[in-house]
Amino acid sequence: MFRIDVLTIFPEMFSALEASMVGRARQAGLLDVRVSDIRAYSAAKHKNTDDYPFGGGAGMLMTAQPIADAIKALAPAPYKGLRVLMSPRGQLLTQQLVQKLSQAESLLIVCGRYEGVDERVSQRYIDLELSIGDYVLTGGELPAMVLIDAVARLREGVLGQGQSALEESFTDDHLLEYPQYTRPRVFEGLEVPEVLLGGNHAQIDLWRRRQRLLVTAQRRPDLLPQARLTDEERAWLREQGF
Repeated sequence: MFRIDVLTIFPEMFSALEASMVGRARQAGLLDVRVSDIRAYSAAKHKNTDDYPFGGGAGMLMTAQPIADAIKALAPAPYKGLRVLMSPRGQLLTQQLVQKLSQAESLLIVCGRYEGVDERVSQRYIDLELSIGDYVLTGGELPAMVLIDAVARLREGVLGQGQSALEESFTDDHLLEYPQYTRPRVFEGLEVPEVLLGGNHAQIDLWRRRQRLLVTAQRRPDLLPQARLTDEERAWLREQGF
């Protein structure tokens, strides 16, 4: 069972993890997600977890003591997993990084709030700071749920078909996923591509590969230099105007 500990001052937000695929994985004993309230570890009289930053500035800062004590209680040294802080200044979360994190022994995720977390927490207790994008949210709870969902679906048994995680966007070949269709064959005048209806799997595979190239070139051309393309595929892309 893959264990994930979450530290937050808003544990009620994580009720979303009781639903969908992550919820089923928890019920099946494949995933153990434990959400802990940082306030419970505060030594302050009123259980507060924030204070004014030294040097001035707008807003409040999460204090080190409650987070440090929570980490020491839930992930005592030597901790064999990874301790992660969700932060706008962190390393950008990519599918390749998700794959590495899914192979960790366990995860502990700290959700920052306010103007951030006392730097000494990162210095002493955090292995990796992560960001889910170049924007700022009100806290680390939603990013933590994104991370949990992304990691959980790569754990064995969580997805219904193991191949599903291999044939999608941002996998090892750095290409986006091809278009997909289901019934009806015609919807509002739009027809399913004929190649998908003929049963010729070689032609279908070729069509899907070229569609991945085309979609990536149109929507995320920045990914193409990282992709493993054949000379024939590069020539085909040039023929398409890319």
